[in-house]
Amino acid sequence: MPFSIRVVTCFLASAALTGCGANDLMIKRQSEAEAKIEHLIQAGKKSEQRQNEFADRLQGLDDRQRAAADQIRALQDAIKELRASQDETRTRAALLDQRAVTPKVEVVNPAPPSKTSRDSGPPADYVKAFGLYSANNFADAIASFEAFVKANPNSDYVANALYWIGECHYSLSDLPKAKEAFFKVAGSYPNSPKAPDSLLKLGYTLSAMKEKEKARAIFESLIKSYPSSPAATKARERLSAQ
Repeated sequence: MPFSIRVVTCFLASAALTGCGANDLMIKRQSEAEAKIEHLIQAGKKSEQRQNEFADRLQGLDDRQRAAADQIRALQDAIKELRASQDETRTRAALLDQRAVTPKVEVVNPAPPSKTSRDSGPPADYVKAFGLYSANNFADAIASFEAFVKANPNSDYVANALYWIGECHYSLSDLPKAKEAFFKVAGSYPNSPKAPDSLLKLGYTLSAMKEKEKARAIFESLIKSYPSSPAATKARERLSAQ
């Protein structure tokens, strides 16, 4: 075989071998790239799974926190209702005690009125005003409750007195003044045991005044603010009836 032919043959063989090697290298790199892609896909799936599990845990925590918050609100509403009931029970008991026959004692140099706590029971002038309300003497009861509020602005019974002023005006069909009294209790004493009842009666008053949309807003506010209170139950009944 001539030398030139042998050279061409060797060149072609070398090129063929080089081509095969390059093709093998390309296939190897492609396989490695595919393996990396598959690894990334699997890692992504695992990451997504972990994120979903974490989201489920967070949702579970949120649900438990909401449930605990609902229970706390229910307990707070129950405590407020219990305090309101205790206030009225104490007031009626004190009223009965005052109606009992007892000797009159003249008080020399009486101490000035001070802040009255619920633990010490309702003050005498509050009990007197409540007695007038219980006897349906609404006009005198209003004057008596107003005098109590003026003389005892820091008493724990101020919110109660304002509520009963609203009830007196409502009974007398003086709806604007009833609205004013109930609004003052709900707005100025939101933590008072009488606050839920004041919102309820404010809603009733607005309904009687033909202000239906405002009444609905008050009922919805009551349900949102005091969801577990008996007043909220009555508000739901009123809304469902509309």
